[in-house]
Amino acid sequence: MGATESRRGVTSLVEQHYESLYRYAYRLSGSAADAEDLSQEAFCKAHTQFAQLRDPERAKPWLFSILRNAYLHRLRTEKGHRPVSLDAIGDEAAALPAEVPEIGSEQLQVALSELPEEFRTPVILFYFEEMSYRDIAEQMGLPIGTVMSRLARAKSHLKNRLVSSGSKEVTRGL
Repeated sequence: MGATESRRGVTSLVEQHYESLYRYAYRLSGSAADAEDLSQEAFCKAHTQFAQLRDPERAKPWLFSILRNAYLHRLRTEKGHRPVSLDAIGDEAAALPAEVPEIGSEQLQVALSELPEEFRTPVILFYFEEMSYRDIAEQMGLPIGTVMSRLARAKSHLKNRLVSSGSKEVTRGL
């Protein structure tokens, strides 16, 4: 595959997937600047590895995988990243109060940022990017059961964290 063909293919990928890739990067990183950098890095990597994309119908999961790997590489190089452990969290969320407090998108982002990456990624892909368990499992290299378990534990943590914080926007969908 020539450079011109690769460039056209990546241009098409950018046009089709930039918004969802940026959203994913923002939810992972919690920062607009980092999301822009990660998105650009993912598309640059996609350009150099475009020949590896065997099935154009699977371009979105392929791009998300590239972006996730870039994000994980950044995490490994950063010092002082201390995620919250979910080992003590069960699979069941605490009962919701009669009136569920409302939470803002910034508060949700803070709660998401507290999750370790292996729990944050499935939540973002499932709830925000509407990927299937199968697609998430493929992207993360995990069995579907593990994806489901991580989603349940992360969901429980988020509900407990957001409800107990007395936030101001409803947590529908979680």
